[in-house]
Formats: sequence, C-alpha cells, structure tokens
Amino acid sequence: MKSADLHLHTIFSDGTYTPEELISQSLKSGLSAIAVVDHDTVAGLAPTIAAAGESGLEVLSGVEISAEYKNQEVHILGYLIDYQDKAFLEKTASLKNNRIERVYKIVAKLNALGIPLDPQSVFDLAASGTVGRLHIARALVKGGLVRSIYEVFHKYIGDNGPAYVLGFRFSPQEAIEFIKKAGGVPVLAHPYTLNNDELILEFVKLGLMGLEVYYPEHSQGAVNFYLELARQNNLLVTGGSDCHGKAKPEVRIGSIKVPYALVEKLKEAKENLK
Repeated sequence: MKSADLHLHTIFSDGTYTPEELISQSLKSGLSAIAVVDHDTVAGLAPTIAAAGESGLEVLSGVEISAEYKNQEVHILGYLIDYQDKAFLEKTASLKNNRIERVYKIVAKLNALGIPLDPQSVFDLAASGTVGRLHIARALVKGGLVRSIYEVFHKYIGDNGPAYVLGFRFSPQEAIEFIKKAGGVPVLAHPYTLNNDELILEFVKLGLMGLEVYYPEHSQGAVNFYLELARQNNLLVTGGSDCHGKAKPEVRIGSIKVPYALVEKLKEAKENLK
C-alpha cells in the first residue's frame, strides 16, 4: 500500500537534511510521497523536487506558516500551493525578516538571564534558511551553554519559557487566506499544542480545511478524538513525522505514515478550490 509522510523539514528552515538527503531517507523508509513544509519559506521545494528526479518519489509542495492568536503560536500547513506565485514569495520574504528580528529578541532575553549567546552563532547555523527556535537551541548546545535541546525548550524558550517571544505578524485567518490565494489547502498542524480544542472550531469558521491528526506526540486517544472532530466538521485528515533530521534524531522520516488515499483527498480539495 502506498504511504506518505506529509510533514518534513529541510536545511531551508530548521531541518538538517539537504534535499538530496531528504529524498534518500524517504526512499529508504519506503514512502511513495512526501510533503516539504519548511517554516515560512518555499525555497527548498524546487531543489527537493529536482532531487527526487526519476526516483518515483512524489514531492508535494507545502509550507508551514507561523501565526499567533490570543497570545498563542499557531502553525498552519499549506499543501499543494503554487510555490512560484509572486505575491506568495514576497510575503514569505517578509516573514523571514520577521524571524530574524525574533531571534534578536529571544537572544536578548537569554542574555538577561545570564546566558551569553551570540546571535551570530544562531544565524551561522541557519545559513540561508529561515531561522527559528530550534537554531537557537542548537547554538546553545553547540556552545556548551546548555546540555540538551530538550533542556533549552523546557527551561528557556518553550511557549511558556522566560525567554520566549511570539512576534509573528500573521493571524490564523490571514495565514489561511494567504495559503488559499496561492492555491493551497490550509491544515492545522499538531493541534494538541493549542491545549484548547475549541479554537479549532473557530479556525474552521475562518476557512481551515483540515487537521494534522497523525502526529508523533498524539496519543491514540488524541488521534481518535481528532478523527471524529474532522468527520463532524467535514475536515481533511493529514499526518506526518515533523522530521527535522539530526536536530531531532528521535523523530525519523516515515515514523508516521499515512495512506496515500489522504493525499488524493488533498488533491480533490485543491481542485474544488478552483
């Protein structure tokens, strides 16, 4: 049976796999299709599609847009977007700059807590990719300032941490509309992180079309709950590993596999948007 992993990151955001490595690992995992959903950028899509070449592995275009709602971070996945759309590219470029500003703010908070992190060490790790909290965590560990990435998030930069900064300029509604304008299908990423399932229904009213039901940190009970929620609200169902390569080595490509039938439903939904 054909299967897919619909949540993968590359070096173009906060993953460590190059497009070539991503394709190689995906093939080893026996996948038929993958979706690259780098944070606030589509720069990795063309090289990943090129790397897949004649391998038979299907690469779906995607993006993971960061938004905020009621002082909470919300991630909206956009599937099957036109990643060459000029307006889309201009907007994601502004989001990349927003992320740079956020790093400076988080580092300033870390410095105030007595952690002497140089922001340049974070940007060096990110290279040309969109920079994020995982880069900050890796820089802290690499510099010997903190023992593990888990500790960084748990103690300092997690959503409730003393050095956490929101700072995203998109609302969920804007993210949903932004994705649809680029011909894509908007899906809520890892809904468990909201800690408030009533928000999902608010997002559905704003045009949300799907839920990422299958996710490494979703218990079977959570999966069953979100499947039923999707059924009741006529939402698409997706899933993926959220693999970031060696940055999160415990999460492997293909550790979450969804039936290819879910990819076909995404494609049908995209056609219905036209």
